[in-house]
Amino acid sequence: MITMEFLVATGIGWVVAIGIYLLLRGRTFPVVLGLTLIGYAVNVFIFSMGRLWSASPPILGQGAAQYADPLPQALVLTAIVIGFATTGFVIEMALRSRYESHSDHVDGKADKGPSS
Repeated sequence: MITMEFLVATGIGWVVAIGIYLLLRGRTFPVVLGLTLIGYAVNVFIFSMGRLWSASPPILGQGAAQYADPLPQALVLTAIVIGFATTGFVIEMALRSRYESHSDHVDGKADKGPSS
């Protein structure tokens, strides 16, 4: 029987694998997408470490046996804001690099193609 923890861990693993694959591409747009996907995977990982409780208060109250930990939620919310700003900055750097090198390859050199 497949549990929810296994499905979440598998989903995080697939998103990280796709992000690494995109990071290894030679052009800037897939690299930015790969960084963004890895950031999303880290956010889901942090969020899942806080355990999702249903019908539990977020703060320990009178006689509450279970309570949801608000710290991972606050960390993920902060990480989303920082990730959005970082993505904007990396896109601006990629656009500037394309403008100056006239190529969108990460190393600034165009593919030479197969030699004949």
